[in-house]
Amino acid sequence: MTKDDWWTAPTMAEDGMTVIVTGRRDIDKFRSKGKYNVRVEVSWKYDSAAGGFPDVETSKLMEQATDAFHSELKDTNVAVMTGIYTGDGRRDWIFYTTGTDAFGKFLNRALAPLPMLPIELYAENDPEWAEYDEMKSLSEILPGE
Repeated sequence: MTKDDWWTAPTMAEDGMTVIVTGRRDIDKFRSKGKYNVRVEVSWKYDSAAGGFPDVETSKLMEQATDAFHSELKDTNVAVMTGIYTGDGRRDWIFYTTGTDAFGKFLNRALAPLPMLPIELYAENDPEWAEYDEMKSLSEILPGE
């Protein structure tokens, strides 16, 4: 499997709106270490354009944030991004991390070059990676698995 191998698949929110799920395949090397036990969700609620998706300007800024996360994670062991949900008026980036203090520093470094973003953070212990397993089950078709 190649480094940073991802899949993308549509699913539906509870209200029937389409949500695009992008998930990372090559996580066993992180999951098996037992040190990434805290799940952090970085959420951005936006005013929906057609179909519950962000407008072009917002989506470009979201992609800049995603690129910043990837770039900052490249040379660190503080966290691993496992998924991105987009649709139904929000984008959620899902990370598993070693701890919230280290993750906060990572987040500030990654987003420093960008304008202030309307994000919210949620963290909880998830040593079983339950959210990741649920994301995989929501994405019925996983090519390459």
